[in-house]
Amino acid sequence: MAIVELTIIPIGTATTSLSQYVADIQKVLEQANEPIHYEMTSMSTIIEGELDDLMTVIRRLHEVPFGHGAERVSTSIKIDDRRDKKASMEQKLKSVAEKMK
Repeated sequence: MAIVELTIIPIGTATTSLSQYVADIQKVLEQANEPIHYEMTSMSTIIEGELDDLMTVIRRLHEVPFGHGAERVSTSIKIDDRRDKKASMEQKLKSVAEKMK
């Protein structure tokens, strides 16, 4: 399973506020048919699932600002694809918490 951190930034919008774009992206995630898990943070969205599924979802998410009139979109993607053992957002946080005891 892969974990992806994703930030999508529409460029050249009429306002500096991006919360409507973020909300619309979250709606697309909620409706995804792919077996993914996601979490919105204050600076990005984290998605976990099979890499092929994630890339399909990311492509749809990248299109959201264009659908709202943006002429340019910058999408940053960071991928953590661990294959030696099962990894998840929850497992990574637990691992760190255990080491803090």
